[in-house]
Amino acid sequence: MTVASPDAPPDEPSGAGGAIEIPIDGALDLHTFRPADVGDLVPDYLEACRERGILEVRIVHGKGTGALRETVHSILDALSYVSSYRLEGSGRGGWGATLVSLKPRS
Repeated sequence: MTVASPDAPPDEPSGAGGAIEIPIDGALDLHTFRPADVGDLVPDYLEACRERGILEVRIVHGKGTGALRETVHSILDALSYVSSYRLEGSGRGGWGATLVSLKPRS
């Protein structure tokens, strides 16, 4: 999966030279992305995981003020292929990460 680099100018298309490759491995760390990118990035990443049969995904949004966590949870609420989600346990990021369970592709 390729997305625009967080250092790329805002008007640079994602396929331009500033693009970075994200490994589809069931763990998405949002620290390196602009909040404006999250609305498209999270659903695209989750779909890519489903295509590969990865049905448990960890999204790291950080603790901070909780605004990014709320945004991520709002996105997850709107996706029909999300079975459930919950904050990680205290040993794996606590409320700084969300564990998502996805429905398999039919």
